[in-house]
Amino acid sequence: MQNYNNLFLLGNLTRDPELRYTEEGKAFIDIGLAVNKKWTNSQGEQKSSVDYINITGWNQLAENCAASLKKGDRVMIGGKVNLKQKEKDGKKYNIIYLNAEVVAASLEFGEVNFTS
Repeated sequence: MQNYNNLFLLGNLTRDPELRYTEEGKAFIDIGLAVNKKWTNSQGEQKSSVDYINITGWNQLAENCAASLKKGDRVMIGGKVNLKQKEKDGKKYNIIYLNAEVVAASLEFGEVNFTS
């Protein structure tokens, strides 16, 4: 049985992509994605919540995102789920993030004006 580790999310960017480079000169961005969820509970009430997902993009994809996207843009992002382990004040934390392989603008609510 093969293992699959692909996830696609549709949401809005929580901040402008900021292009940075590793010491080796590799381009990358860290961006946030807000994913809204809506459902009806057992009493028939409409409920909603927001999940915030950390996204990392590399190389040409990172450069393209930094040049084309801004806070609030609605995008679909696909990639591989990864886990970072961090320690703060003696406590260990697991942070789940998505390593983006594809980023596409959503035309769900209107047109997108990419800068050139």
